Amino acid sequence: MKLFFRKTGEGQPILILHGVFGSSDNWFSISKMIAEKGYAVYAIDARNHGQSPRSEDFSYELMADDLNEFIEDNQLEKPVIIGHSMGGKTVMHFAMKYPNKYSKLIVVDIAPKFYPSHHGHIIQGLNSIDLSTLTNRNEADFQLSKYVTNAGEKQFLLKNLYRTEDGKFDWRINLPVLSKEIYQIGGDFTDAKEVSAPTLFLRGGESGYIYDEDIPVIRDIFPNAIVQTIEGAGHWVQAEKPAEFVAAVLDFVK
Repeated sequence: MKLFFRKTGEGQPILILHGVFGSSDNWFSISKMIAEKGYAVYAIDARNHGQSPRSEDFSYELMADDLNEFIEDNQLEKPVIIGHSMGGKTVMHFAMKYPNKYSKLIVVDIAPKFYPSHHGHIIQGLNSIDLSTLTNRNEADFQLSKYVTNAGEKQFLLKNLYRTEDGKFDWRINLPVLSKEIYQIGGDFTDAKEVSAPTLFLRGGESGYIYDEDIPVIRDIFPNAIVQTIEGAGHWVQAEKPAEFVAAVLDFVK
């Protein structure tokens, strides 16, 4: 699968993988901030997200294969790979399956463990929007508000809504497939292999995704892991504390 990407800057390659319902577009500002320090930043759309191809098949194993194909197609030597949430789990699966294809890993606010599915209200809300009768974004906002009350989360989700060439609305996510396969997002690592590469686990101090008791589990699989907390940030660390996020990334990469 040939993934869509946005490249910013020149230098050592750094790849960025977004979370579920996200896209490379969410990482434009962060990519620019990192690229300004002398790096080639590739923000990538996962399958069934953004402008990448759609497929009925969706799993972390496939997304790891997609990432490997991307690295080979673009002839990238030992990139640093950053992944947030779903993207972080993709990074971990990739690291286990394709050793020696990267230099360092940065996993943002996700641990190598099972997470119960908690996206049901989002899936319900997005599916409740009738695109065939939708005339403007305010109508979509109003409808989604019945399911998603957080303004920032709602805005993030509605970034996936766009007008087609014939003026109708459509999603930049493959909503039917994500609705069907959403349980896989929180999947466990049933056949984990040790990853010795330097790895930074970056968590939000106000997030509930990586607890202190998860750190021994992380270090069992990633013995050279550093776990760093950005205080005042929730799950969307990069959006809530961008300067601190970029500083942590650059410090680790250097």
